[in-house]
Amino acid sequence: MQISSRFTIAIHMLSCMDVFGEDYKVTSDFMAGSIQVNPVIIRNILRQLKAAGIVTVKRGSGGAAVARPLDEVTLLDVYRAVECVEDGELFHFHENPNPACPVGRNIHRVLDGKLDEVQKAMEDKLASFTLEDVKNDIVELIEKSD
Repeated sequence: MQISSRFTIAIHMLSCMDVFGEDYKVTSDFMAGSIQVNPVIIRNILRQLKAAGIVTVKRGSGGAAVARPLDEVTLLDVYRAVECVEDGELFHFHENPNPACPVGRNIHRVLDGKLDEVQKAMEDKLASFTLEDVKNDIVELIEKSD
């Protein structure tokens, strides 16, 4: 199992909007240059972030910006905006284990609760970090490298 790169790309995009937003029009082409992906990928993620109320996007070459204060946007907000998790479940369980098999008959009862706990722990941790935390870490690293 692996979370798609949409999540980290979205965080990269939001960071670019914040860091460069006062000096540049932060367009999909601009962000694609920083992330080194096709601008179409950026535009698709922008649509998801906009639908979640995380960004505003001006048509044409107007650029994009974070719609809320950075300390009000958690990494969980970003994750939920861009990851396609079926029915809110991180782990997809195979549908029809063999009921005639003792393992197949019991595997859901054994794993379902455990996997729910793992997902909750991950979501709680993501909720504990904000875009402000990411910004502060980036600024600190930039200052150290200067």
